[in-house]
Amino acid sequence: MTTWWPYLRLLAAALALVAILRQLTLAIGSARAAETPWGSHVPTVIANFFSYFTILSNLSCVVALVLGGIWLLRARRDDSVEPVWLATLFACASTYIIVTGIVYNVLLRSIPIAGISDVWTNETLHVVIPLVLLADVFLAPRRRFPPWRTIGVVVMFPILWAVYTMFRANLVTGPATGDPWWYPYPFLDPHLVAGGYAGVAGYIVAIALVITAVAAGVVWIGRRRSRDDSQRRSSWQAG
Repeated sequence: MTTWWPYLRLLAAALALVAILRQLTLAIGSARAAETPWGSHVPTVIANFFSYFTILSNLSCVVALVLGGIWLLRARRDDSVEPVWLATLFACASTYIIVTGIVYNVLLRSIPIAGISDVWTNETLHVVIPLVLLADVFLAPRRRFPPWRTIGVVVMFPILWAVYTMFRANLVTGPATGDPWWYPYPFLDPHLVAGGYAGVAGYIVAIALVITAVAAGVVWIGRRRSRDDSQRRSSWQAG
């Protein structure tokens, strides 16, 4: 598996990057075609684009997959396990993209995507790449035994993203609506969610619990696979 897994990682990274660039092109094209001052403001549209957790999680996957693929290619002639920084990066990227897939398919799949995405980019970024990273969690070779404190590192970014999102929302005019606020997802918009900010807080807490649970699962699987690999190598050496 070490022989071909790095190429799978690099291919998936290229696929994700193409989908991100395709979606960015669609968003900018929609802005240029808009007839309102708020809808045609390209810098705001670009800033909004990179405020979606979907885009940020997929970008983290691109980085992890490229670095992980290169590391596997360079380490294929020895029996070393991945370095700590790479194991932590994969724990973060895997958690973020798996949660992205879960949230999209549970809460967002029925929402229209016209103007900022198309079916191919949507399915690639919300389904294909999450499945690739899920497979990486279970199957990728040379996994390191991760400490449980890795979970704390993983959850730091989503917390910062949530704070940033809620703070920025009322500083931006919605490009599609002209409302004096903009939220990347409807379940974060207190104007749409029953109960207002209290309802949004409920969604944030629920998603935070999902992120923590997925991070714990990723770390647990990594620890289990690393332990099994160590025992397998020990038995081979003893034999």
